[in-house]
Amino acid sequence: MEKKTVVLGVTGGIACYKSAALASKLTQRGYNVEVVLTPNATQFIGPHTFESLTHNRAMVDTFDRNFQSHVEHVALADKADGLIVAPATANIIAKAAHGIADDMLSTTILACDCPKLVAPAMNTRMYQNPVTQDNLRILRQYGWQVLDPASGRLACGAVGLGKMPEPEDLLEAVDHAIRYKKDLAGVRLLVTAGPTQEALDPVRFLTNHSSGKMGYEIARAAAARGAKVTLVTGPTNLKKPAFVDVVDVVTAQEMFQAVTARAGEQDVVVKAAAVADYRPAETAAHKIKKTPGEGMTLSLERTQDILAYLGEHKRPGQFLCGFSMETENLIENSRKKLWGKNLDLVAANSLTQEGAGFGGSTNVLTLITREGEEALDLLSKEEAAHRLLDKIAGERGKLL
Repeated sequence: MEKKTVVLGVTGGIACYKSAALASKLTQRGYNVEVVLTPNATQFIGPHTFESLTHNRAMVDTFDRNFQSHVEHVALADKADGLIVAPATANIIAKAAHGIADDMLSTTILACDCPKLVAPAMNTRMYQNPVTQDNLRILRQYGWQVLDPASGRLACGAVGLGKMPEPEDLLEAVDHAIRYKKDLAGVRLLVTAGPTQEALDPVRFLTNHSSGKMGYEIARAAAARGAKVTLVTGPTNLKKPAFVDVVDVVTAQEMFQAVTARAGEQDVVVKAAAVADYRPAETAAHKIKKTPGEGMTLSLERTQDILAYLGEHKRPGQFLCGFSMETENLIENSRKKLWGKNLDLVAANSLTQEGAGFGGSTNVLTLITREGEEALDLLSKEEAAHRLLDKIAGERGKLL
């Protein structure tokens, strides 16, 4: 990623301690982080904390005499790729909404024309006050992204809305806003992820080792690049990606219904889920009891093949990508899937290859089209998701 600059505005609230964690996460993510504190913020946390985390001078005073040969707030605005105010008090929200510029942060805000995000954090009644809500509405009209506060017990003792979102959620919002070019803007993209679970009785089910990580990263990456993303997911332990329409399912039949009901309106479908090929022919109403000394035979039946259905009903210009996990004959078996199910692309990986198995944070993909194959190196699943989307964008361009 081209190194981008994020201006982090910090205002006077107890949630300032989360801002330090956010500054750290942004820096670790590869951003150049410039912190601007209001004078009230320094009553809660000092500039030196942020300077240690970002390796940049944190600014407070518009008239600081320790200046370089430029106007600080204008210089910051010129190099900012994005700005986030977190925590944002009712005071700074009101200033930003009405163009008041009377300190370093508010003047920097007024000079910025980059994407701007605001994370309100305050007492519940202050947040719900019609004046504050009206100011937030104005910011939205001016193109700000307003991040909804969390609900819980506040520092003042009240319980309700007003908590600043967690630093990892704010990082995801910044990534979504500025990290990637919006080269998929206007594209409707559906991704499936995770395993399915097929009930044997009220206690047991058949499933597989899929964690859902690859599909979740594809959904997150596509949304960050501007696509309108729907994620149909089986049961996982993963946090749901923001800025994505998430549809939860459990069984293969539920996934079939969820996908086919939405597929017709999609420009791209990426089937990354590990859907059960078989399910119990019968589901017992009560827990199946073991019989001493006897084995057990399960009768299974085929589930509906979602990818085959999509290939049969593919509309002109629609792009279908399937995943193929194999333990032998990777290219041969994946090519059979490509042609047999009328796909445009298969992302193939081998369970026997180190770094490409279930549940890990890396993957090794071979991208197979009707014209050839492209073998990718060992990549993080985030990087692999973007490489896959690059390939989809290039191949889809040939269809349009």
